[in-house]
Amino acid sequence: MTDAQAISDHWGNGDVYSRILEAMRQAGIAPETVTIEQLAPVDHFHARGFQATVELAEILPIHAGDRLLDIGCGIGGPARYLARRFHCHVDGIDITPPFVEAANRLSALVGMQDAVECRLGDGQTLPYGDATFDGGYAQHVTMNVPDRGAFFAEAFRVLKPGAFFALTEHGLGEVGPPHHPVPWSKDGSGAYLMRPEDTVAALERAGFTQIEVTDTGERYLQSYRAAIALAETGQAPVFGLHILLGKEALQIVRNTARNIEERRTHPVQILCHKPAPAGS
Repeated sequence: MTDAQAISDHWGNGDVYSRILEAMRQAGIAPETVTIEQLAPVDHFHARGFQATVELAEILPIHAGDRLLDIGCGIGGPARYLARRFHCHVDGIDITPPFVEAANRLSALVGMQDAVECRLGDGQTLPYGDATFDGGYAQHVTMNVPDRGAFFAEAFRVLKPGAFFALTEHGLGEVGPPHHPVPWSKDGSGAYLMRPEDTVAALERAGFTQIEVTDTGERYLQSYRAAIALAETGQAPVFGLHILLGKEALQIVRNTARNIEERRTHPVQILCHKPAPAGS
């Protein structure tokens, strides 16, 4: 099995779309009338979910009519949110076939198939032409990227001059390896965490400038603690990310919080730009 296949299998297998639909029905949500707001507890499949997407959106210089690229789009929640909020078009790409299928079916379910288009592919070899996009982002994807240099070089290539690139990730901390399982790996296999300063250096080598790094560890830690408290008291919502995380969901969240507390991981949000031509 290739490393890419193993990573894909880790994130999703089986009929992800049907699992989501069944959970919607159990939560009393009618698929025929579901909105992107109702989908939000599940389809923002990254650390801190929908709230993290909203916070990232607040700093992105997106304009109506822009074409954006979501690298590692998952099941499409952030792409749909940004497309709706900013009246733009979002192309998504993901390495996991069941996620891509679910993403496109969910977009059709909420009538956004013309604004959001997701396809199967690898962020290290993007199937798009040079200077295609007005902006791009990757939310909690890079922890599973073995060749960070290629990943950033490809993002740089497909962005227009002056375009933004944003990413959120769990960087490698200062105190030993992370405890597992965590969202991106059950046992450490397929995980390629880097210290934030090394991520910045890799972005610079790819050509990005104006690199701004925000430490998000405390925000994430508070969110994980709140989720753990709900789960331990039996108050976790029926419709939530545990649908995709599986039976180890609570242990995964506990470990993710513990890793931040023990400085084994260092969550960050990064915004940078592809330089515009001089004088533009």
